[in-house]
Amino acid sequence: MNNILVWIGRLAGIAGALLCVVAGAIRVSGRFWLGNFQVGTLLLAGISVMMAGCVCLLLMLVNRAKDR
Repeated sequence: MNNILVWIGRLAGIAGALLCVVAGAIRVSGRFWLGNFQVGTLLLAGISVMMAGCVCLLLMLVNRAKDR
């Protein structure tokens, strides 16, 4: 279970960071829209995915502490 939480946390963190970088790069270039999505919405989605990754890693740490 801990290994699954670690991998989900890592993948979510990487995906969220990439989404934030893409949203930031598009906004710096002067555009406000990417397709039908506002860049701010994409940034918020990236932050949310990174937070989900943090929660998965926190759950793994809590489970590891309970096992001791």
